[in-house]
Amino acid sequence: MAYDEELANEIRELVACEGGIEEKRMFGGLAFLVNGNMSVAVSGQGGLLVRVPAEELDKVLRRAHVSPMVMGGRDVRGWVRVDVAGVRTRRQLQSWVTRGVEYARSLPAK
Repeated sequence: MAYDEELANEIRELVACEGGIEEKRMFGGLAFLVNGNMSVAVSGQGGLLVRVPAEELDKVLRRAHVSPMVMGGRDVRGWVRVDVAGVRTRRQLQSWVTRGVEYARSLPAK
């Protein structure tokens, strides 16, 4: 399944004023990198992948439409999957994109 180009365009609009963000096709989707660190990605399986700090993971996983990101049958630490239903509105999407971008920005540049 190809990633949702409309969702990718919405993310582009949200991060347009941010500096140091690049796009890269990865894992069947489209990742948005901040200084070389992945922040969010439009998943090829639908929905959004979001990078979150380890200390926030349990809290974030209790939210509706959120599940662990699984790759190769294993949970990917520090990442969550947000189903399409969890990013239907601009406000919902903005919240997730901001979370991922802010966390990635706090990491050392690659």
